[in-house]
Amino acid sequence: MIALPSSVRVFERGWLSSNNVLLVDDACAALVDTGYASHAEQTVALVRQALGARPLDLIVNTHLHSDHCGGNALLQTTWPCRTLIPASEAAAVRDWNEAGLTFGATGQTCERFAFTGTLAPGASLRLGALDWQVLGAPGHDPHSLMLYCADERLLISADALWENGFGVIFPELEGESGFAEQQAVLEAIAKLDVRAVIPGHGAPFTNVDQALERAFSRVAWLRADPARNARNALKVLIVFKLLEVRAMSFATLLKMTDDAAVMRAAATQLAPRDTWPALLGRIVEELAMKNGPLRIDGERILARAG
Repeated sequence: MIALPSSVRVFERGWLSSNNVLLVDDACAALVDTGYASHAEQTVALVRQALGARPLDLIVNTHLHSDHCGGNALLQTTWPCRTLIPASEAAAVRDWNEAGLTFGATGQTCERFAFTGTLAPGASLRLGALDWQVLGAPGHDPHSLMLYCADERLLISADALWENGFGVIFPELEGESGFAEQQAVLEAIAKLDVRAVIPGHGAPFTNVDQALERAFSRVAWLRADPARNARNALKVLIVFKLLEVRAMSFATLLKMTDDAAVMRAAATQLAPRDTWPALLGRIVEELAMKNGPLRIDGERILARAG
């Protein structure tokens, strides 16, 4: 376990939720990202256990994918906390434009929440008795942000950098630029003096140079054949949904792929519509190989126990 400031506590979550970062000082108890909707009660329990009788004062969302903001609504109901979201997402949240917020487009859910303020690159925050700089992190998501504390050389990277890669480059699925932005974000991180990274998924890590090397290599691999990004996106979204619902028929998966815009875009990059049953069959078979996350039982797809 890496050494973090005493005011910083990481709740490392498994799928379906992102990690949550609790930052506490005398003035404010803040939580960075809140996990998925189906884990919201667990998120509240973790925060309550850590804070005791003290209320949560602030939610900060690095971006608004459902696994990072799905606990917002219940946390807001539990405590009268303020909520800061990326400024470029304000209109979509205010109008609750689910298509723009990608929940329906990925076949996922998120209970409606409100916000009290916004954040944009260049802003600064005082959280956990530390000064944080807000950095833009487009690539995985065009609206995504990171938080960097120069004094502690600590980066909250969300899905821009994991120990072994980064999140799906979703803009590329819709014909928008994303690989170049992800490359630029990694280059920006490489210029920072970073001792430790708290990623959106996985344990905090200190082998930053090696993580960046792997991430740069992955960007180059994806750019060489964009179908790789599309295939990875389908795999991630299929596994995510199966981990949520536990079981699904092939027919339901095919319908979800057709209905969810992001999944439909990924499948369209890979094969003509009339061959999607075969495409999805191959992908599910790959995910069910050896100790994969899924298993097949006749016409049903199931998440493995655990």
